[in-house]
Amino acid sequence: MTRQRLIFKLAISAEAYLAVYKGHAKKISTRAADGRRVEFSADKVRKFLTHDGIYGVFEMEITAEQKFLSIRRLR
Repeated sequence: MTRQRLIFKLAISAEAYLAVYKGHAKKISTRAADGRRVEFSADKVRKFLTHDGIYGVFEMEITAEQKFLSIRRLR
């Protein structure tokens, strides 16, 4: 299976992420370090949510068919 890795930064305040819980937002859209647009379900990063929000550099692994495999915080 061919896998791709996308590196991107997130800076989402706790207040902004609250929209996910309220049902107003379901997706996060950002740009990867290589310039590609990345859009994914907001629940994929819920485990990184702190009282301050979600901040850091992340690596997402996807299949060649753009299916989500994993995500981890790099820093």
